[in-house]
Amino acid sequence: MYICICNAVTERQVNASVARGARTLSDLQADLGVATCCGCCAEMAESYLPCASACACAGGCCECATTLPAAPVVESGPTRGERLQDRLGFAHVLEAVPAL
Repeated sequence: MYICICNAVTERQVNASVARGARTLSDLQADLGVATCCGCCAEMAESYLPCASACACAGGCCECATTLPAAPVVESGPTRGERLQDRLGFAHVLEAVPAL
């Protein structure tokens, strides 16, 4: 299952990163790039961290040395839809279609 669609990060990759020692969302971001584009997957990615299920604060306490990000990292520039259109190569087709 994909956890991060923007960066094509799978559940298997997240589990492997956690097995290698990832303990925070920042660790996952550095290792896999998860939650570095639109940020919609941050909560799901965090749910794979060991502290998220073991700690009553869901990973935001100083006892587990995990802090939740203040806001998702969002890149500037084209929107997510525009980037997808460019990747798929059909942005020029949409420009030719009149608005409804």
